[in-house]
Amino acid sequence: MSCAYFYTLIRHIYHDADATAQERNEHHFVADFPEREREREINKFIREESGQKPILKSSKSAAEHRKPFGKVSHQKAQSAMEYLMTYGWAILIIAIVLVAFFSLNLFNPYTFAPRASPGSCQIMRPNGPGSNLFVSAVGPTCTINEIPQYAGLFNGLSSNILIASTNNFPTGSASISEFAWINENANMPSYPMIFAMGADAQINTYSVSPTVYNPRICTATTCFVDSRTFSSGQWVMIGFTYNVNTGNIVSYLNGVEGTPVGGGAQSLSGPASIGDGVGSNSAYYFGGMLSNIQVYNTSLSQPEITALYQEGIGGAPTNLQNLVGWWPLNGNAKDYSGNNNNGVPTNVIYTSSWESGYSSP
Repeated sequence: MSCAYFYTLIRHIYHDADATAQERNEHHFVADFPEREREREINKFIREESGQKPILKSSKSAAEHRKPFGKVSHQKAQSAMEYLMTYGWAILIIAIVLVAFFSLNLFNPYTFAPRASPGSCQIMRPNGPGSNLFVSAVGPTCTINEIPQYAGLFNGLSSNILIASTNNFPTGSASISEFAWINENANMPSYPMIFAMGADAQINTYSVSPTVYNPRICTATTCFVDSRTFSSGQWVMIGFTYNVNTGNIVSYLNGVEGTPVGGGAQSLSGPASIGDGVGSNSAYYFGGMLSNIQVYNTSLSQPEITALYQEGIGGAPTNLQNLVGWWPLNGNAKDYSGNNNNGVPTNVIYTSSWESGYSSP
């Protein structure tokens, strides 16, 4: 290359400092460029003078193109920490409050539902206990089926209700129906009594596992286990009917009948007991909660039993003429059937916190 070439090169690089910014932009040079930018412009000029195509590059330097990944990540982490420091305690407190409310069963819709007070529905027999004439249900909750205020809590060790008087109860070989709402504790042994009339007509349960049970029914000559199961901590309605004409026992779970079983003759006699057996069957204590126990001196029909279940845990009896005992266990052990078969409780607590595990039919 000639001397004129280098002279022109140097003149363009070190041009007059007083040149205007417009002139510098037109020639693509800046006098005070950094060293790397200056080398880039020199290379560009050489290529232009030698007739080579210029290499197109962004006017931005590599440092300008480089994204500040580390800085962005640091900013995000810092923002997250600031958020946690600002709202973390509030979130923790809300979580603790929600857990407390759940443990207190405050999310159960029945916790704040209207409740029937003790004796708010009872059967009236104008002609005295045992009479079937002009029988009627009297009280503000007899037709609206409000849930009870209390349920009977049995400790599984010594709790029971003895019913010494059994006015109008069936005796000998006779038809009978028994039903109860139960919520059994876990880890109970087999055969805890729910209701027993002498050595016969027993509702109890059979333990499949520590938390799963079968309904179990006994008569004078046989006991059988219903293959259907229910879980501890859940309210269910269980019971049975015995028809003296057919000799069949039918077990019921939540209003649904099981397979009829030939039960042989009954030998019904008093006294009766709730939460424990009687006589040789004593010490089969039930652990859990019981409510709305009903006994009839007839074999109820399937529609009657379905209606009884659909009324729920606070439902009134369905067949008043054949009702012989009704123990809601709503704050006491009184018989509200009008037959005065009142019970005497031992170590039974009437709890208002019974609604856990209950769902309306």
